[in-house]
Amino acid sequence: MIIRPQHGSLLFITQPDHAAAAADLVTQFDGFAANPRRGDIHLAAFEHDCGWRELDEDLVFDGATGKALDFIGVPAASKRSVWPLAIDAVAPRSTYAAALIAEHAVFVYSSNRGTADWDPFFDTIEKRRDELLDRSGVPLETLRGDYPLVGVADLLSLAFCHGWTETRQRFGRAIRCEHGAVTMTPSLLPAAPVPVRVRVRRVPAQRYASLRDLREALGGAPVEFLTGVARGGSPT
Repeated sequence: MIIRPQHGSLLFITQPDHAAAAADLVTQFDGFAANPRRGDIHLAAFEHDCGWRELDEDLVFDGATGKALDFIGVPAASKRSVWPLAIDAVAPRSTYAAALIAEHAVFVYSSNRGTADWDPFFDTIEKRRDELLDRSGVPLETLRGDYPLVGVADLLSLAFCHGWTETRQRFGRAIRCEHGAVTMTPSLLPAAPVPVRVRVRRVPAQRYASLRDLREALGGAPVEFLTGVARGGSPT
């Protein structure tokens, strides 16, 4: 779950809804339309966070603070648990898309390499990635060339959903969000701004007495949409 404070409220954005925005954005990137694996890349972007669906529905609640934990704050064991689910869900549709999702899991948690709790995770996910690549007939070098499209689209959507004004870097691209516009420098986007639309639910930013209370608040919140644009930034 992505949880964004805004004007005395909390915006809740599910990981699959964020991923749907990433999938919309990746189709706009330079070179995407000509990529022979574009369907698999789009599927990987769209489904890369599908393993979070159950956690997003259940919520991870911290009784000490009366708040839900977002995808950054949940326990490490929860973070590790979602990736086999996503890979298994996508593999029957596309072994290559599932391999891209495995690569994403390895990439986003790479700072944890060398720790006892995380090393078995990397061993397992990398083995699964390589098995999927063998089945798809696509070499690792090709995946490494395609994956940045997924990784950059993911960060572009995350920056928009969070409203991150500080610059984040990924694969040589600087990404930040300000006043509803998320920018990428140097840009993979077309010259005209690309609309971005993400489904959200809004609840009061307060301490909740229990997980049940928070679930009831979210269940009664109407669906809203966070809207804006993605565009190329100005070189500095």
